[in-house]
Amino acid sequence: MTDLAGPLGLAEAPDRILAGRAADGDLRAFEVIVRRHGPLMRAYATRLLGSNSEADDVVQESFITAWEKLPQLADLSAVRAWLMRITNHKAIDRIRARHDDKPIADWDDAAPESLAPDRQAEAHSRRDKLITVLEAMPEAQRQCWVMKEAGGFSYEEIADELGVPPSTVRGLLSRARKHLMIEMEGWR
Repeated sequence: MTDLAGPLGLAEAPDRILAGRAADGDLRAFEVIVRRHGPLMRAYATRLLGSNSEADDVVQESFITAWEKLPQLADLSAVRAWLMRITNHKAIDRIRARHDDKPIADWDDAAPESLAPDRQAEAHSRRDKLITVLEAMPEAQRQCWVMKEAGGFSYEEIADELGVPPSTVRGLLSRARKHLMIEMEGWR
């Protein structure tokens, strides 16, 4: 049998034994609980709060509460879950204290208006209409428009790519833009 009197034996003891001894006032048993579960509690509190200093305060407050309420813990083998619940409550209390003077709607920044569902649906509809109009356009006009507007090509580069004079590119682009203005009038 393991000797729990020595420091090494106590460090290897299961949570239920440590919790039972700590509930009876054994500070060394509680120290082992603190060393064993403190890092997880701190990581969790940091994740919730986003601040190491606040997380340290929350963990300290959690252990104070745990020490005071340990004799009331019904299931001594559930120490870690119980400590995590205490940490969670303390962190949430800390978050609430930050925002006591602000309505909940002001806690987070609003999403950009361009990401609103109605704006997203409108953008998709506009894109679908543009694709339909471009597909119905004569090939040369569509190529010129896509190369200029989507590809950023110059008139000379488009002319070289298509093997036509720059004046032809200007005419094709002019007709493509006029056609798009008429077809996309409802989306302006």
